[in-house]
Amino acid sequence: SIGYSSCHWCHVMERESFEDPEIARVLNERFVSIKVDREERPDLDAIYMEAVQMLNQGRGGWPMSVFLTPERKPFYGGTYFPPRGWGGMPGFGQVLVQLAEVYRTQRGRVEEAARSIAEHLAETGGPAPAAELPGDEVLEAAVEHARRTFDPAHGGFGPAPKFPRSVEVTKLLWHHARSGGTEALRMAETTLDAMALGGMYDQIGGGFHRYSTDARWLVPHFEKMLYDNALLARTYVEAFQVTGKEMYRRIAGEVLDYVLREMTGPEGGFYSATDADSEGEEGRFFVWTPEEVEAVLVAKDARLVCERYGITAGGNFEGGRSIPSVARTPEQMGRALGLDPAEVEETLRRGRAALYEARERRVKPFRDEKVIAAWNGLMVSALARAYQVLEEERWLEAAERAAAFILEELRPGGRLHRTWKDGRARHLGYLDDHACLAEALLDLYEATFELEHLERAREIMDALLEGFWDPAGGGFFFTSAAHERLIARRKDPLDNATPSGNGVAALTLLRLERLTGEGRYKDRAVELLKGAAAFLERVPMAMSYTILALELANHPPAEVAVVGDLASSEARALLRVVRRKLLPGRVLAAARFPGDPRVAEAVPLLRGKTPVEGRPAAYLCQGCTCRPPVTDPARLDALLAGYRRG
Repeated sequence: SIGYSSCHWCHVMERESFEDPEIARVLNERFVSIKVDREERPDLDAIYMEAVQMLNQGRGGWPMSVFLTPERKPFYGGTYFPPRGWGGMPGFGQVLVQLAEVYRTQRGRVEEAARSIAEHLAETGGPAPAAELPGDEVLEAAVEHARRTFDPAHGGFGPAPKFPRSVEVTKLLWHHARSGGTEALRMAETTLDAMALGGMYDQIGGGFHRYSTDARWLVPHFEKMLYDNALLARTYVEAFQVTGKEMYRRIAGEVLDYVLREMTGPEGGFYSATDADSEGEEGRFFVWTPEEVEAVLVAKDARLVCERYGITAGGNFEGGRSIPSVARTPEQMGRALGLDPAEVEETLRRGRAALYEARERRVKPFRDEKVIAAWNGLMVSALARAYQVLEEERWLEAAERAAAFILEELRPGGRLHRTWKDGRARHLGYLDDHACLAEALLDLYEATFELEHLERAREIMDALLEGFWDPAGGGFFFTSAAHERLIARRKDPLDNATPSGNGVAALTLLRLERLTGEGRYKDRAVELLKGAAAFLERVPMAMSYTILALELANHPPAEVAVVGDLASSEARALLRVVRRKLLPGRVLAAARFPGDPRVAEAVPLLRGKTPVEGRPAAYLCQGCTCRPPVTDPARLDALLAGYRRG
């Protein structure tokens, strides 16, 4: 059985079937029962999910029930089974008895079916690598797919259920920044606005739920995942860079503060998820009635809060309760009630804080406190990027503390591991663990300009190149050569709930080459992108992160070097100009002058760069050409405003 801690139906099947005495008896007598956390063992999950989809016309999901031979080859599988048959579904107990009998009496047929499935799973050969890198037509095809599936009324792409798909929104923001076109920006803003105002966003405590069950982003599935909040925080920061819209700044900050407040361990690592359920009900922790609001606030304030968040007597969720969403703005409420909008805003601020304190006294959903390297990398990256744009020191401090924790505690013997809990690191790290951590360390370097972060990023990527690279077809396997041998060694180019590890690795390799000058990083990234060309052309909408890497490979990014007294107000003003703009894939390096000579040696972009007449200076470069240095932030702003990638 493969599932995860915050999976609602996993808990249902556990309660209904695994804890049922009769079903448990059959399981114990006739099977070796193994329960797997897909977040700890994504390698197993990927293999057996493909098997289940093969056996069920493409349908899969969790909980996943897979039946294997002793050689671990699958011969039957499904998802959720009720304890006893209903609605045309066989009961789990019935499935167990029948499979045990088939295995006993028809062993040869079972083993032949398992062998055939295992052979299919073990096939690693994909399309032949392209001779050349794909061009901008891939990006245009992805944007065109977004146009065709875009919901103009409610934002998002496709019908319900709607997932955040934050990297797709980032892709639209990058497209706008490169081309200046407005349609991609309109789709991005409509989607970000709708998510931020709906019930999928926790209006009281901050942070995003997993997905919306409806088209309007009102009714979420209430689990919260660390990776969603990391990726969405990054996207809202980028949207703020593009638009200057205050709501985007606020949402990004609230998401990050929620993580620091509720999802951070005492050691500095970030927890992975919280459940949708509490007190046996999905969403119970997050929903309200007017009476519950009135029990916390005085009548006048309660009325305003209920108006703001759409909390009504009839409710918009089960049991007559309401999921808070933004029903009316303070300006609309002020006009309707004859109040000053500033007074309304202050009342809402107090009311929201009071509701949060009252909610904290409720029974909380279960929190999965394992620390996952890849997801922590995504959150470190979000914090480091947000610090660069919004300049909140607490975010940088949390990012550095988490990175130090991962590097210290999840690398026993110098080898990155996947998870950490209760003082113990487990399972060798996978592709996404290495790629996301290396990306985060690069973001930390660009936030602090501490050379150690760049050096650690290189260590992680070098380990990835050594242990995961597929010399036959380009790209990275999901597991290293040192991992446990399974019935298949997978290489997945597509984004899932998190970005493709190959996509993150490609983008990070290209950034590393720009910073270090080492062509081997770019060579590997180009090989990877050529190997992914067929997928990029066939399903570009499923490869958003890889498309970001392709953009960087085809269009040299802006490279900015700042030298001088980095603690001075002049240097900070120059850095602020660079960081406040969305320059897709931009590379930023800085150094004190005079400083550690190792820095210029490690970062060629800084070589030969000096202050101008004692003042901190910024150099804007592209490819092998640098413009004359500037010391005036307004002049640098003008240069960057006119910058377009070639």
